[in-house]
Amino acid sequence: MSSNVFSTMVRRYMNGNIVLQIVIGLICGIVLAVVSPEAARSAGLVGEIFVKALKAIAPLLVFILVMASIANHQKARETHIKPVLVLYMVGTLIAATTAVIFSFLFPTELNLVAAEVSQTAPEGVGEVLNTLIFNMVDNPVNALVTANYIGLLTWAVGLGFGLRHGSDTTKNVLQNMADSVTFVVTIVVRMAPIGIFGLVTSTVATTGFDALLGYSHLLMVLIGAMLFIALVTNPILVFILTRSNPYPLVFKCLKESGITAFFTRSSAANIPVNMSLCQRLKLDEDTYSVSIPLGATINMGGAAITITVLTLAAVNTLDIPVDFATAILLSVIAAVSACGSSGVAGGSLLLIPLACSLFNIPNDIAMQVVAVGFILGVLQDSAETALNSSTDVLFTAAACRRAERK
Repeated sequence: MSSNVFSTMVRRYMNGNIVLQIVIGLICGIVLAVVSPEAARSAGLVGEIFVKALKAIAPLLVFILVMASIANHQKARETHIKPVLVLYMVGTLIAATTAVIFSFLFPTELNLVAAEVSQTAPEGVGEVLNTLIFNMVDNPVNALVTANYIGLLTWAVGLGFGLRHGSDTTKNVLQNMADSVTFVVTIVVRMAPIGIFGLVTSTVATTGFDALLGYSHLLMVLIGAMLFIALVTNPILVFILTRSNPYPLVFKCLKESGITAFFTRSSAANIPVNMSLCQRLKLDEDTYSVSIPLGATINMGGAAITITVLTLAAVNTLDIPVDFATAILLSVIAAVSACGSSGVAGGSLLLIPLACSLFNIPNDIAMQVVAVGFILGVLQDSAETALNSSTDVLFTAAACRRAERK
């Protein structure tokens, strides 16, 4: 193959429709997993490399972009962070309340069996909030290495405000660095079709879906609640803010952010994808450079649903009487706790024992519920991350478009 032909193929790939390419990668991945599971497991390495690259570039992207945006921010120019934060909080609370309603309408029980879960769950809401505060003052180098986004945002905002008093040359260097990191992110994101091909082949070949059949009712409640949030309550919130048809924006966010988040199963890894989408939507950079990484940490509607539904399933299994008011209290705790869940695969599951403690459920039983959550993780955690991550862009876009209407 000549170099000209190769460069032409690369150029066509880079300029092609990424969503169509992802769909083709999905189909090819499923076919390979069915035809040759052994080859599919080997192909999973490509997916791991893709996720690793996303996770590697995301902390640097957040730190540089936020710092450069604040340093170069014009004093007369308004940002739209406040309405985005309100949407994050309201959306998460509505999601948790919806999970309570779905759990009462479609009660679920679990077959609890002893299972080992290596991670340690937090013991109370105070511990969750305490962790958040300490993450804010983490060593900036350590925050960059460990992908502590709360710490990165804190230091980036502080340094950004300090550098606003710097020379124009310094500000230009920062902006050039931000542009360079954004360019690298664009290259990594364009590898999504190949990466998702590897992820889906590995998932289907290794896990399959036989283990999920026994939990089909629970899965339907979980995913049904998440679909209700994505297609009903989120569009209502966007309509209230923008006074325009929300569904074109909703479907664009689900298509271009939700699909990659579904397979990476990490809100943190999907930050570069969301940043790239915000840029294509021509949103205010000063807003999305902060709201997107912040959303990956505190906008956890999907996590609130998971915590609430699985906890109430444990309550039903143990025949613990619970009234609707107590369940709503659980939804508030779930919403607060969800803000402290990590932006990695399965992060919300470790907060289930915290919610279970409200009903005096022993920790060993609560950890069995967590184990059930990991069994469901193939679909539950994927759908949860897709909802969380696509909502980050949706709410940011809604706030920016509301400001444009004024």
